[in-house]
Amino acid sequence: MCAIAGLLGRHDRATIDAMSEALCHRGPDDDGLFLDQQAGIALAHRRLAIQDLSPTGAQPMRDASGRYTLVYNGELYNHLDLRGPLAAEGASFRGSSDTETLLEGMARHGPAFLSRCNGIFALALWDSVERCLIVARDGLGVKPLYCAHTPSGFAFASELKALLALPDLDRTLDPVAARAYLGYLWSPGERTMFQTVKKLAPGTWLRIGCDGTLEEGRFWSLPEYAPDTGMTPEQAVARTGQELGAAVERQMLSDVEVGAFLSGGLDSTSIVHYARQYAPGPLQCFTISYKERPGEAGEMIADLPFARAAAAHLGVPLHEVEVSSAMADDLTRLVSILDEPQADPAALNNLYISALAREAGIKVLLGGAGGDDVLTGYRRHRAFARDDAVGRVPGPLRALANGAAQALPGSSHLARRTRKLTAMMQGGPDERLMRAFEWLPLDRVDTLFAQPLADATAQVRAPMQAVLDAHDGAPAVERLLRLDQSFFLTDHNLNYTDKTGMAASVEIRVPFLDADFMAFAATLPLEYKMREGQTKWVLRKAMEGLLPQDVIYRPKTGFGVPLRSWLRHELRVMVEEMTAPAVIEARGLFNAEAVAALKRDIFADRVDGAYTLLGIVMIELWCRQFADCDAASQLP
Repeated sequence: MCAIAGLLGRHDRATIDAMSEALCHRGPDDDGLFLDQQAGIALAHRRLAIQDLSPTGAQPMRDASGRYTLVYNGELYNHLDLRGPLAAEGASFRGSSDTETLLEGMARHGPAFLSRCNGIFALALWDSVERCLIVARDGLGVKPLYCAHTPSGFAFASELKALLALPDLDRTLDPVAARAYLGYLWSPGERTMFQTVKKLAPGTWLRIGCDGTLEEGRFWSLPEYAPDTGMTPEQAVARTGQELGAAVERQMLSDVEVGAFLSGGLDSTSIVHYARQYAPGPLQCFTISYKERPGEAGEMIADLPFARAAAAHLGVPLHEVEVSSAMADDLTRLVSILDEPQADPAALNNLYISALAREAGIKVLLGGAGGDDVLTGYRRHRAFARDDAVGRVPGPLRALANGAAQALPGSSHLARRTRKLTAMMQGGPDERLMRAFEWLPLDRVDTLFAQPLADATAQVRAPMQAVLDAHDGAPAVERLLRLDQSFFLTDHNLNYTDKTGMAASVEIRVPFLDADFMAFAATLPLEYKMREGQTKWVLRKAMEGLLPQDVIYRPKTGFGVPLRSWLRHELRVMVEEMTAPAVIEARGLFNAEAVAALKRDIFADRVDGAYTLLGIVMIELWCRQFADCDAASQLP
């Protein structure tokens, strides 16, 4: 729920009002402001009322003593369990909101209290006695939080666009982040396209004092892989069903109606199976119906027949939103929504479903995001199950195989996957894992830029390398899962899931990323997650007899769009405009000749660079909306 923004330092009232206004889509039900000009603190809140719909749930919220003031975005699923111990410590509650639970817990225990919280959140707490501000973000980064240090002080917001209201925000581009957005489609870790704006790392907190002191800490980390070797397959299957059901039940906590995504895939259908048991009435479900244009067949597998079959089996109503290649026209809007130049049009599907849900009166949706990242589900997971064997192949032989594969003509699934697989085989164990996320090899990405950057690949990969170092010794697939959970999930899937949902004033919850479920998943031996090449084996077995077999064992499909066809048709004019030599040279970020060469290779089917090319377009669109314009022009 909601949006937060704030300032600590020398700022005027107009700035915080403008920041709040930029976030109004996230909280259309109410807005509030705490302002202490003498202390230099301002906290703004936009409310999407989900728990305790009464005024006692309004924010900013102050504790009884008046010392602490909280603004908070998210949900604490276990807040009712936390209230008892807090009451025993002397806390008294005026309402039933999780905001008040969080406020009382933070007032008594500070950031240490966050380690007890099972939820999704971004928060800011002002301590008027210590004259300091604490900001924090949930362990998986389901809820975003952007921070910036400017000459006037410290600022934060749920979305980067709100920071454009800062008159002294330095908008210098970050060349490392720009390379990441082309290589991965997302920027791993704290970097954004602005050097001065950072994403607060998941599971961390910052304490900023009025005197300029800065302290940081961590309250949650990804669970270490700790397989329970005594767990039998039967026990693993039973526990998986029990733990997922419990996570869904926790995340049904709401004073408004909860609905769900239903693609007909294993993850979303499993969520709906459990959620319908806890819904007070029929569980409203939502899906995409994509109308193909001629020539698009083969790029994607339609979910609709599976979604309809799953809905019929589970006895839930299914709302369908039909979209077509005309959705390509919304890419410019998507850049504004996401705050980051993520070149993945699949986010539009999420946007349309969220809008349909809101039209149906639904403020909360349950989604299946995270199932693949916690229990295995991607082709790269199957590929790295054999990484030991790959490592025994001499490097020169792997390089030779890669050279031959990259020379393969055509854009068929087989050609693309062969090129991707051999590219992943290059280098040592850590390098191979990081290469799994590259749409275009980072060394070629670097050639697309006008100015060379020393150690560009190492700088882009640095956050990933740190995670691999922290999980050294685990099996390759488990280490790959930690990269998925730390970056692909947080910086890509969860970013667009939150932003597109909140653009329609809908909160999206993710039971597979429930803290307790993730802790359990870390105890599952890898052989139960992936068995004989079958990903999510334990979940499939847990759902046998509960879901149709063709849902449980259908091939993995992405939540995507036929981008390669779009580039040749609907997006061709935009691509040519945004990558024209004059445009490229005026921006000064990319090398016009290198971009032209990439385009030739793509349209001649010599390289699968569709997403990288779209990334160049999205960066230009982002610069026009975020870097070029003044603050006032960005506000609604």
